[in-house]
Amino acid sequence: MKIEEIYQCYLQCTSVNTDTRKIEANSLFIALKGENFDANTFAEEALAKGALFVIIDDKKYFTDKDKMILVSDSLKTLQELAKFHREQLGLPIIALTGSNGKTTTKELINVVLSKKYNVKATIGNLNNHIGVPLTLLSFDENTDIGIIEMGANHQKEIEFLCSIALPDYGYVTNFGKAHLEGFGGIEGVIKGKSELYHYLKENKKVVFVNLDDDIQKLKTLQIARYTFSQIGKSDVSITSVSANPMVKIQFNNIEIQSNLIGLYNANNINAAIAIGKYFNIEDHFIKDAIEGYIPTNNRSQLIEKNSNKIILDAYNANPSSMSAAIINFIQLKEKGKIAILGDMFELGSESLIEHKKIIELLLDQSEIEIYFVGKYFYANKIEISNMYFFSSYEDFVKKIKMNIPTKKIILIKGSRGMSLERFLEII
Repeated sequence: MKIEEIYQCYLQCTSVNTDTRKIEANSLFIALKGENFDANTFAEEALAKGALFVIIDDKKYFTDKDKMILVSDSLKTLQELAKFHREQLGLPIIALTGSNGKTTTKELINVVLSKKYNVKATIGNLNNHIGVPLTLLSFDENTDIGIIEMGANHQKEIEFLCSIALPDYGYVTNFGKAHLEGFGGIEGVIKGKSELYHYLKENKKVVFVNLDDDIQKLKTLQIARYTFSQIGKSDVSITSVSANPMVKIQFNNIEIQSNLIGLYNANNINAAIAIGKYFNIEDHFIKDAIEGYIPTNNRSQLIEKNSNKIILDAYNANPSSMSAAIINFIQLKEKGKIAILGDMFELGSESLIEHKKIIELLLDQSEIEIYFVGKYFYANKIEISNMYFFSSYEDFVKKIKMNIPTKKIILIKGSRGMSLERFLEII
């Protein structure tokens, strides 16, 4: 069956799904395969639960010629269907990538643009070769602007996602030390994330640029761009930035008091301001949107529990975001500081040295009580009175339960696999 025919089936459906546990009535179920599963085996179950059509790629499960669509590769069909749908809609799409801050920036842009437009954006962090097509297929004729978050951990991935989403606008949050193992070092990260720039340049599209980032500034010289800056001439000038601990921004004589912690979030807010201005959102609406945004899902959250103030930033971590969070924590003018820092993953051969650098960043911070959790930090263990090292989360818990903190300000930062938000259950 041609993609045009499959598209006509899609148009009869109310949603697209790849998980039978979340089947909705009259949905399109696409059976994908993974290392440990084959959703073709659930094709009949999907129909029984209310799916209108099912796309499969294994003919031995083809039992209903009216409701089942047999293709050679379900994943490829999902991607082709999403691209075809995107072409039919023709709406403006903003693509976001970068090492840190993608999801927060996406959410901020979403709330700002939603003041004037019907906006749909990537849900959560569904930003890969499956999530991007699913997001595109959630857009419809009522969508004014689409926002697509693009994640990557190796070369050519952003290039591929651009070939599906066909973005009209793009923004790279930053180039940091994330996924070093897959990208092959920081130069590989820059090259991989810059694939968005290459697409925008080749297709004569527009890029949003933070001119205070020298790499972004240099990489976008030959692309049509809309800029923001705190220090130089730009399309949008940010006149003041501060954080103690919440970020406060001033532009156009307007002050924005955000609910985001740390100066490392300032550029996420600045990007949302700039993109809002580009799409003609009035200043007071930009202010209302950003001030009304409350971070969730372990991202830069400020939580009060058991008399403690907790900065929970445990959704993910890499050397760049970890350093930024620590530097911000050091600068906070409060007493009784505790830092609970978990291992950073996907750093490959750089793992030990990058964890050592984080420890060194804190060597002269004797006023902070520091708990390092995980095998990479433990491998760099040193004997300093205010530093404690644990090879596992369980060992850390045994120690901390002996003296549960009270009336402290606590930073919790680590990679997703460390699940350091578990600490909230015992404090």
